[in-house]
Order: sequence, then C-alpha cells, then structure tokens
Amino acid sequence: MNFLMDTYARVDIALVKGEGAKVFDSSGKNYIDFGGGIGVSSLGYANKKLVKTIEKQAKSIIHSSNLYRILPQEELAKKMSELLGYGVYAFFCNSGAEANECAIKLARKYGAVNFDTKKYEILTLKNSFHGRTMATLKATGQDKFHPEMFAPYIDGFKFYDGIDEIIENLDEKTVAVMIELVQGEGGVKPLDVQKVQKLSQILEEKKILLITDEVQCGVFRTGEFVTSKLYGIKPDIITFAKGLAGGVPIGACLSKEQIFSYGDHGSTFGGNFLSTAAANTTLYELSKFKASGKLDKNIKRFTKYLDKMVENHPNIFVSRTGLGLMQGLVVKDSLNLDQIYKKALENGLLVLKSGSNIVRFLPPLTISKDEIKEGFKRFKETLNEI
Repeated sequence: MNFLMDTYARVDIALVKGEGAKVFDSSGKNYIDFGGGIGVSSLGYANKKLVKTIEKQAKSIIHSSNLYRILPQEELAKKMSELLGYGVYAFFCNSGAEANECAIKLARKYGAVNFDTKKYEILTLKNSFHGRTMATLKATGQDKFHPEMFAPYIDGFKFYDGIDEIIENLDEKTVAVMIELVQGEGGVKPLDVQKVQKLSQILEEKKILLITDEVQCGVFRTGEFVTSKLYGIKPDIITFAKGLAGGVPIGACLSKEQIFSYGDHGSTFGGNFLSTAAANTTLYELSKFKASGKLDKNIKRFTKYLDKMVENHPNIFVSRTGLGLMQGLVVKDSLNLDQIYKKALENGLLVLKSGSNIVRFLPPLTISKDEIKEGFKRFKETLNEI
C-alpha cells in the first residue's frame, strides 16, 4: 500500500545524499542537478557552512514560536533590508504561497484603510503562478489551475495578457498589481523592462501597490539579490521563498510600509530559529559569492553552454529564454519535452519542465565549472539520443 496522497507524478528514483551540484540515488548512481530542487538548493548540497549552522542551531534551540523574540529572525530582516538598499518590514513564513498570501492580506488592508471606498482587486498576468492555496490559485493567471472541483474561488483577482492590458484595466477597485518579473511556471519569460518601469510609475501615481513575486527569481537567482534591481524599480511588497535558506523551508514578505497591526497575521513555525539561522548563512555565503565575481562567471558560463545547445541542435530548440541562472530552452516540438526530461534522467542529469515546451534550468548558484561541464556533456548525450 502507498501511504502518500497521489499529488505528485514522481520519478521512480530515491535520492539519498548530495554534494555540490551532484546527488546520488539509493543504488549509488550520481546525477548532476540542473534543477536545484526547483530553485531551492542555492548553495548546492551538503554545503559545509550551512551544515555547520544547522547543526549548531539544532543543538541550542530549533523553535520557540513568535510569542518571543527570535534574534536570528531580527538579523535576517535587517540583512534583507540592507541587501535591498532601502528600509522594509519583514514577515517570515514557510513557503512561497504563504508569502504571497501575506502580500494579498497586506494589499487588502491597505485598500481598506487608505481610501474612502475600499479597494480590493489584485491584477496579475496571464501565465503567472503564485501558489496553490485558494487565494494564490485564483491569483495565478492560468485557467488550468482553476478546475471546477475546487470552486468557488476567492473573489478579487483578475489576470490579463500583458502589462499594457493591466494598465488599461486599472480602476477604482484596483488595490495592487502582482507580477513575476521572470515567469517561472509560465515559460521562464522575463517581462519587458520598460513596460515594468512604466507600470511602476503609474501605480505610484495612483497609490496602487506593486507586488513582485520573487519566490523563484529572487535571492541572487537572476544575478542580483532581487530581480527588481535589474528592472530599476522599488516594489511596495516583495515575496521570497525557495533559495532563501538553502533548502530549509522558509518564506518572506517584505513591505515598504508598516501596514499590519498586532493580530492581523501570524505563523506558528514562520521565521523560527532553524530557518532564519539557515537563511542568514545562505545570504552571507551568496553575497560573498556574488561579490567575488564567481556568480557572474557562472551565469556567463552556463548561458554560453545553453546558446551552444540552441546553435548545435536547431532541429530541437528554437531559442534560449530567461535571466541569470533561471533559464530555459524553447523546444520546437512539445512532444520532445518529455523525451528530454526522461532521457536526461537516464543519463544522470536532472532538469525541469516549464509550460508545454520549455526545458527549465535552476542549478545551484554555486555550481562548479566542472559540474557545469559534466552536466552539459550529459545533456548533449541526451539530445543526440533523441
């Protein structure tokens, strides 16, 4: 009997350990991980500094609840504000969906207390993905995530084809716009920089909040701590998760304004000693990696290999898409996507899928030169077999 709910179409391998960007299954076979636990394992596997931090914290105190001060949490909030370069207030939780739920509640309260007539509608983009809770499902701009069996859904969300259409549909009910600057599940698509800057300016003039969902594209994934820095904007609210604690579950919602009051929101586990200690070490190590120039070199190296794949396999790929180490290859024939995924696995390479025609890559940010080389060697073997 299988005692797990049927929520995942799992591949029949059991990973048991890892080192760097390499993981091993229960039979001893090794894989180069170009998926990074879906963008979570930002420092790779068994990172010595992170392991030491977790071990040290576990020996003292793992959890106490938010009824009391948590010093690593306070340190993390300060560190994230410093990395942003401007003051923000932080709420910590356990996942990206929870971080986006927090952002939604912040927007709802903002719309209730700052206007004569309550504003509550949040506009999002088609092909977006914001989570699997009832509110974040509705915020997700893909009809396939809104099956009738889960209806009725929460009111107050509308999604549109692009930034221009969002701007055209701003009205007296609109309280916020929530966007992924690089759409992850929607095809690893970066939004147009000038259009995002125009949107940001218009929203500021209208006192409508801009929320950037950086759950996947944040924490140096696209080369900077936040992708919004690459876009030259300062969102009102930013959400994080995935790579923030190197594999320990955590989510974060940062707001420029102190909108919540006591009792408006909360979390039993959110921001506990273990997760925030791990996040502090992760951010310290990634900041150092970025400052050394090694992250930029990794991005350049990885991108060069991807471009070669497009150039050498025009029968399979149309183009490369994405930013930093959040990239994808657009497949000509969507039927090839499953083949690539399965064949890569057979050849000891873990990759991801996005949409119906994108091979997605989210490797550990600290992946070594040799691991990149070996991974693309295995990827080339995969393509030659198709």
